Amino acid sequence: MFVGVLQVELSIPAAFSLKDKRRVVKSILERVRRKYGVAAAEVDGLDTWNRAGLGIATVSNDRRHAQSQLQHVLNELEEESDAIVVDSQIEVF
Repeated sequence: MFVGVLQVELSIPAAFSLKDKRRVVKSILERVRRKYGVAAAEVDGLDTWNRAGLGIATVSNDRRHAQSQLQHVLNELEEESDAIVVDSQIEVF
């Protein structure tokens, strides 16, 4: 069994309040959960209105599949119009 973890730091330039930020983050999290079947949550920067730290995880019986799935999620986040990927890291254990 392999566990893949994607850590992403996002900048949300259009957010001018926590409410704006949470709207964007909630939309992103719901979309990646539904589309890729991963677990996803905001795990860092909870009180910062223009930054968000996301944690995304998947479990697979194949290391390459877990890596690939998380790379697809990251690619989608990089195409996001409401947020900019500032930093990211994928690890598979």
